[in-house]
Amino acid sequence: MSNKTMREAINEALRQEMQRDPSVIIIGEDVVGGRGGTSGAEEASGGAFGVHAGLIQEFGRERVIDTPITESAIMGAAGGAALSGLRPVAELMFVDFMGVCFDQIYNQIAKFRYMFGGRAKTPVTIRTTIGAGFGAGPQHSQSLYSMFTAVPGLKCVLPSNPYDAKGLLAQAIRDDDPVVVFEHKMMYTDEGEVPDEPYLIPFGEANFTRRGEDVTIVAFSRMVNLANQVADKMAKTGISVEVIDPRTTSPLDEDSILDSVEKTGRLVVVDESNPYCSMASEIASLAVCEAFDYLRAPVVKVTAPHTPIPATPALEQAYIPSASQIETAVNTVLDFDSPSAATG
Repeated sequence: MSNKTMREAINEALRQEMQRDPSVIIIGEDVVGGRGGTSGAEEASGGAFGVHAGLIQEFGRERVIDTPITESAIMGAAGGAALSGLRPVAELMFVDFMGVCFDQIYNQIAKFRYMFGGRAKTPVTIRTTIGAGFGAGPQHSQSLYSMFTAVPGLKCVLPSNPYDAKGLLAQAIRDDDPVVVFEHKMMYTDEGEVPDEPYLIPFGEANFTRRGEDVTIVAFSRMVNLANQVADKMAKTGISVEVIDPRTTSPLDEDSILDSVEKTGRLVVVDESNPYCSMASEIASLAVCEAFDYLRAPVVKVTAPHTPIPATPALEQAYIPSASQIETAVNTVLDFDSPSAATG
């Protein structure tokens, strides 16, 4: 097992899946990259974030396909390619660009299996980036995974570390349904141990990144790492925090979340999305509807504010949920004393 960045882990998953299955192709704008654009593979940088580095040299332009700047054409081509027997990995460079191509995704790709009575499969993997902190401004920094999660027929994946990034992406590519993989752009340089050989992580199975008895934190993507930091800090003071990384929002491992809430009686949800109609709202609703009798305190949501993402660096940092906000939320649910709350 080697130490790899998330960028390297994703690159390795793409390479190994393309080696394993010749029907896997990559399609998107600037997926080759390089100062010479599409004219010189020897200068290829592997795209805006360097994720595809080296793939054009190994697999050629028939399988690593640079497109014009037209997200609707990229997603339309990916859907058609999947129906014809290929397994396209289509890149939506920033999730913020979903407005240009969302009809192709939610109204076409997500519905093909249903529309054709299960006789058609649509093995499209859509890779996209999310998250603030990169200084990319309000139109390149949103975390819009809740919008895709709301669409029946789509599977949604949010890796929080290099190990999960590789295993979940490989699973996505092999899946016969459309999968959207949301990669936080601030995590591409995060490092962790990743096996060199191929492996899969099943969808719908949450990861308990910390085990605890006093409070449950459910967090997504980059927020998992902040939650882990808070859990480790509070453990030194005798507070036992359980951290759950759902890994996928659709399918969602509801059982693991509910089992944890029933054990701890307290829930904090951390979500970089805006607060309304978010995954934080969904998890809070799940706990209140299915585990109300076990709750010893109100559910607390830690989210970004309901504003566009600031371009000013200082305001952008204030916008992003922080470890201190998570710690305050944990203390809030611990300090709440309800005499009528269940004890077990």
